[in-house]
Amino acid sequence: MEAAREKLREVFGYADFRPGQGQAIEAILRGRDVLAVMPTGAGKSICYQIPALLLDGVTLVISPLISLMRDQVSALTQSGVHAAYLNSSLTARQHELALARARRGEYRVIYVAPERLTAESFLSFTRGARIAQVVVDEAHCVSQWGQDFRPGYLNIAPFIASLSPRPRVSAFTATATQAVRRDIKDLLSLRDPCEVHTGFDRPNLYFEVRRPQDRDAELLRFLGEHRGQSGIVYCGTRKGVEQVARLLSENGFSAAGYHAGMDDARRAQAQEDFVSDRVDVIVATNAFGMGIDKSNVSFVVHYQMPKDLESYYQEAGRAGRDGEDATCCLLYKPADVRLNRFLIDHAREESAMDEETRERVAENAKARLREMTFYATGAGCLRARILRYFGEEAQERCGNCSYCLGLSDAKARDAGPRVRERRRRAARETAARPAVNARLFARLSLLRKRIAQAQRVPPFIIFTNATLRDMAIKRPQNAREMLRVEGVGRSKLERYGDAFLRELARFEDEE
Repeated sequence: MEAAREKLREVFGYADFRPGQGQAIEAILRGRDVLAVMPTGAGKSICYQIPALLLDGVTLVISPLISLMRDQVSALTQSGVHAAYLNSSLTARQHELALARARRGEYRVIYVAPERLTAESFLSFTRGARIAQVVVDEAHCVSQWGQDFRPGYLNIAPFIASLSPRPRVSAFTATATQAVRRDIKDLLSLRDPCEVHTGFDRPNLYFEVRRPQDRDAELLRFLGEHRGQSGIVYCGTRKGVEQVARLLSENGFSAAGYHAGMDDARRAQAQEDFVSDRVDVIVATNAFGMGIDKSNVSFVVHYQMPKDLESYYQEAGRAGRDGEDATCCLLYKPADVRLNRFLIDHAREESAMDEETRERVAENAKARLREMTFYATGAGCLRARILRYFGEEAQERCGNCSYCLGLSDAKARDAGPRVRERRRRAARETAARPAVNARLFARLSLLRKRIAQAQRVPPFIIFTNATLRDMAIKRPQNAREMLRVEGVGRSKLERYGDAFLRELARFEDEE
């Protein structure tokens, strides 16, 4: 494991592994299959990227979304790792070139869409390649009990069986009930997998449910409490996205809309504006978010109740990935239940699955909708309800949700921010974290933004907010000290070290 830790320091700039990462990496390096259930922001990608750098051969990562693949490849490239993706966004010529380079062994990691596994050109490549590891990301998509069942994921087990010798296989997900975990093991044909489960709890997330008479007015009140912060507002329909985005813009909020019905250019521009901090709020359907590694999201609002707790927790979990306190707010109205039933039935009608499978998937979806409705309307600790749904034990009161703080809708608006701020101050004082100079952090952020714009990549690809905070605290004066900043590996030091050291030196001179 010392070689793995050295790669972690050298390539990614981190001193040690987070909970669960070391266990998963050690198992993969020993040749075992792995099933890892780790919450959003826990660092699942490190679990297979480190072995990819140490194993002899290429790592194939099966991933469901183009945006996720693109960002992961960009992040690896910035860290000095040769990687590529194969999906429908590539032209025939680009796909051919990527496969040619893959045959020459130029890539350590290749991301591929599940639907590509049956393509003859890809199978031809795999027959002649040394496949060290197959990784299944968002592994819950293989299960009909899961919220994102994709028939293409059923191609994975036969694909793996066609490989000789069989590589080690690892499956990763952030949200999986016990039934879904059983399906993942069975349907991916995992062999005696090492199971890594770090727990679903995200203590830095504050959960609240509001049941407003006027949902638009309540949303505007909420955003007024969080003005200037970065956040996501999820809507259940495309029409809802357009109406809410217009509402926010008309009321002076910096907002953009995002849904699958928009043309590619507009959708890409909205995402780029949000991840680059040019707009504070993105209003979106659930088409947005998976794989978006934006660390400074301070709140997630569900304008309408989603269809299930898996979707809710995965989407809410996009807040607070930097470890800072964040708010997850659900604005519930009874009409949400009717809307979701309609969406479930409509999805069943449009599905390419056979009738028996469609019926089973729809019934499972309606059962999950009932659990989501209990969360929105029932009494009791909100965090406990989420954790118990995923099969974990939980305390009766978490002390960090609207129910445990005894806040009604009206009190939540008035008392909630003050109560939470007192708790945040107490937590900060207890942790005794070094203070970050706000002016220095702002200047480092501005430098990061300029570099990101010049390279046409999201700012978090350069450095995360957590890295900039650590840099502002440690104030390195040379390359050796810069390597001690969390998130600065050798490749990023070579790319950006001089620019950030100069900015730090200018700040010190001015002070």
